[in-house]
Order: sequence, then structure tokens, then C-alpha cells
Amino acid sequence: MLCNSYIRSVILQAGIFRKTRLQLGNIGRGLNASRSINYKWNRQVFLRSSISMMVDSDSSDTRGPTVDLLKEKEDGGGFVSGWWKSLMRFANLNLASYVIGSEDGELSCGYSSFRGKRVTMEDFYDVKSTTIDGQRVCMFGIFDGHGGSRAAEYLKEHLFENLLKHPQFMADTKLAIRSQVVAWFFYISVKDKAGTNMMNPSQSYQQTDVDFLDSEKDTYRDDGSTASTAVLVGDHLYVANVGDSRTVISKGGKGISDAMSYIFHSTVAIPLSEDHKPNRSDERKRIESAGGVVMWAGTWRVGGVLAMSRAFGNRMLKQFVVAEPDIQEQKIDQEFELLVLASDGLWDVVPNEDAVSIARTEEEPETAARKLTEAALTRGSADNITCIVVRLHHDKIDPSNSQQD
Repeated sequence: MLCNSYIRSVILQAGIFRKTRLQLGNIGRGLNASRSINYKWNRQVFLRSSISMMVDSDSSDTRGPTVDLLKEKEDGGGFVSGWWKSLMRFANLNLASYVIGSEDGELSCGYSSFRGKRVTMEDFYDVKSTTIDGQRVCMFGIFDGHGGSRAAEYLKEHLFENLLKHPQFMADTKLAIRSQVVAWFFYISVKDKAGTNMMNPSQSYQQTDVDFLDSEKDTYRDDGSTASTAVLVGDHLYVANVGDSRTVISKGGKGISDAMSYIFHSTVAIPLSEDHKPNRSDERKRIESAGGVVMWAGTWRVGGVLAMSRAFGNRMLKQFVVAEPDIQEQKIDQEFELLVLASDGLWDVVPNEDAVSIARTEEEPETAARKLTEAALTRGSADNITCIVVRLHHDKIDPSNSQQD
């Protein structure tokens, strides 16, 4: 149980990004007389949008600043009460939300991140927003590390940066995401004796993998990471997946209220990625064709070691465990309601349909994300649990609200 009866309140550091202003404050969390959990927002301070800017000077596009909206907290937990820190091994939580406006609609996003029952936290997340040629671009990512946190942290810091630098990002987003498929053996074969990469492939998911492995000085480290990312360019959504994190979108019936839709299950949960598992027939064939083996060791594993068939990093298995993403494109219309991106700490115990149903019960995305991570913990997840909930608001923005906090 997450909260015992004697626990009256927990203070969480949180932030809300609304329009061009970052509002920082605390959320007070406690139990009321009916023993239900309640939250109260306590405003503290405003920071103007001088956050982080990233502009490709070589690009001919007209680009606004790229804002890193959900910064990772230094303490990894956001808890400031000393007595609660003793419980961090059971419930390590971050909460935040923000709202992004555009000319043709609005979206809001929140995240929740538990360390859970693990000793270390290896999940990372990233949310960025920018404008290119007057078009809003939003990027969401979940990175679930294994064997250490370095690969996941590297992806958080560099993956979207590399994607935005691609010269074809706006013209052909899928090409920019996939870019050149760099097989590891080919990458090794074209290095000169000084260790310089003579291929010079375009910045991409594959190149980010190569860059990470090059950056690791300890060749015996075998850190790796998944990546489940969603890139929204105008009304086109591109979901790229490497590993066993997952992105799901909900599609609701028009003209049906949320309450009725929930009761009659009229909302459809559509997975926009398929987990890369070694026992998938196509993945197993690819691994074995490359000289690898898939064997049972508690679960199906590549070489008896890794329980996923694609990942960033994993130097010793790189010939078999590639970082080539599967990409799905989806045009967003009025029927699509929300996105859920999460690490397998959620998906191992919460089915797609349950995740969507839980998220739809809350209007605020950070509350929805919190309920999802708590549901996963309650259902017995022993892993790090991180999720991002993106709510798609299709109604027009009232221009009079543009100056409000």
C-alpha cells in the first residue's frame, strides 16, 4: 500500500509549464477524512522561458527555441521531507505537468516516475517543444536503462537533439528518424586505424547508438537502453520504438460522454509500437541469421543475457541487438484523445486497455500518470516505473488566455 493511515502528507517538488512560463511549486499530498488521496497546488515562484535553447545554425528552417520542459530532478525523487526519504526504496515519485498551445489546438502532458522496489533508478524521460517554419513540434521519450543508467541518460541528452539536426527532419520525418541503418559490423569495418568513423552517417537513432558506444571509455561496460518516442509535427504523429517500452494511443467514440464511454468501453487502446522480444519469430530469425542465439533463462534472452532483441548500447551483443527503430505514422484527428508512453515497469502488469481506461478518468495528465504508476506498483511491479501521459485537446484555444498564467 502506498500510503499508510498514519501518513498525513507528502510534499512533492513539481513544475507546470504553461504557455511561455515555467511555474514551480509544491504539491501537498495527504489523506482526507474519507481516506482518499487528495492533492493541493502551492505556488512558489515563476521562471520565464529562459530554459534551454537548441538551434541548428546550419539549418535553413525558421526555428524557435527548443525548450526542455521536464527536467530530471537532481535527487531523482523530488521528495523533500526527511521522514519520507526512508520510504524512497518503495515509492520514488516525480510529478510534473505542462500545457502547450498551438494555432489549431492544445495538448497537455504530465509524467510520473517511480524508482519502485529497485535499488537504483535507470528510467529517464524527455519532453521537448519547438517551432519550425511556424509549425509546432513536440517530442516525448521514455528511456529504460539496463545494466546501468548511462545509456538511458545519454539518450535523454542527445537523441532528440540529433533528430532535430537532421536536414530532412521537416521534409521527411520518418527518414530523419530512421536515417541510415548502420549495422555494427559495417561500422567497425570502415573505421580507420585512428578510430575515426569514415562513414560519417547522418544524425539519427542509429548514429546516436554509435555515438554512445564511442563515448564510453570503459569497453567492458554493457549499459543499454530502450527508447519509446513520439514526435508530433503538426497533426502527424511519428512513434519510433527500440526495445520493450511502449506507446499506446486511445481512440474514443464521438458523441459519447467520458462516463458512458468508460462504462461501455467504447474507447479503443491502439498500440503504436510492438515490443522487441527475442522470442518474436521475426526477431529470432534476424538474431540467428546474424550468428546469435535465443535461449530460455527465466525468460527468452539473446545469448541467455538480454530479455529484449533491440536496444541502444549493449556493446558485447551489438551484432545481434540493433538500435534500428520500428516507426509508425498516425494522423491525429478529433477521435484521438490521449497518448501513454511508459517503460515496461508499467506494461508488465497493466494491459493497454487498462492503462487507457485509468488515464481517461483524470482530466489532469500528471494525475493520470500518477494513477498509472501507482496502479503498476499495486499490481506488483518490481521494476522502475515511468510514464508520460499526453492529453490531446482538439478545441480551439481562446486567444484571450494567451497571457494568463
